[in-house]
Amino acid sequence: MFIGVCTIEMHIPESGSLKTKRHSLKSLKDRIRSRFNVSVAEVDYNDLWQKASLAVAAVSNDKSYLNQTLDHVLDLVRSVPEVSLLDYHIEIF
Repeated sequence: MFIGVCTIEMHIPESGSLKTKRHSLKSLKDRIRSRFNVSVAEVDYNDLWQKASLAVAAVSNDKSYLNQTLDHVLDLVRSVPEVSLLDYHIEIF
């Protein structure tokens, strides 16, 4: 069994309040969950308006499947015009 974790840092330039940021992140997290059947949570920068960090986690018996799934999650984040990807880190245990 393998566990894959991807930490994604992003900038949300259009956000002018925490309420706007949370609305954007909720939409993004819901899309990631429904499309890829993974767990998603905001893990850092909770009090900043325009910066967010998400952690995406998945479990599988195939390491390459986990890597491919997390790569597809990153592609989805890159395709969202409201956010810009700053950094990411993938770990598979």
